[in-house]
Amino acid sequence: MELLFPLLLVALLVPMFLGVRRQKREAAKVTEMQDTLKAGDQVITTSGLYGTVVDLDDTTVDLEIAEEVVTTWLRAAIREVRVDTEPVADDADADADTIAVEPAAADTNGAHVADAVEESAAQTETRLTKD
Repeated sequence: MELLFPLLLVALLVPMFLGVRRQKREAAKVTEMQDTLKAGDQVITTSGLYGTVVDLDDTTVDLEIAEEVVTTWLRAAIREVRVDTEPVADDADADADTIAVEPAAADTNGAHVADAVEESAAQTETRLTKD
């Protein structure tokens, strides 16, 4: 009975210690990623904004979020660097006005999202235009 309390303390402290170590490793990875940013990197901010790095200094990053639209963010707001896994298609028959939407994926509950659809530039403009 005298050994029960020390064993209980060890059983509770070891997982906590391992969790802290894992958090420190993850924080070090994120800090390293933020320190190695360079112009041209496609990134995602902590608020979910997609952009391309156009300029950097010690504490801030200028992101181009649309054509000719540049915003300034703290380096700490960059969550991840995007990596394009789609191959670039050199299909001469592709319609320039058609935009492909990303393929279906599973949501957080495991249900599949509807299949991808293609939308022309005119359809996109009509959908985004207010009545």
